[in-house]
Amino acid sequence: MNDAQSAFDKAAGKAKEVGGKVTGNDEMAAEGTTQNAKGKVEGALNEAKDKVADTVNGVKEGLKGVFNKDES
Repeated sequence: MNDAQSAFDKAAGKAKEVGGKVTGNDEMAAEGTTQNAKGKVEGALNEAKDKVADTVNGVKEGLKGVFNKDES
């Protein structure tokens, strides 16, 4: 899932949640709460994935320096 999709799920979920509460539609409100939560979880997972990728790339770069030293 990408950042745009998670942002959409958060916004659409919140809209459904509020719409459901305003109209007294408990099912819509619950669906909106669930969709909003899904978007938040997806956003957190995307952020964690990016941080892991950055860490892995940093380790790779660090190891290149260790193994590519001149042996003179």
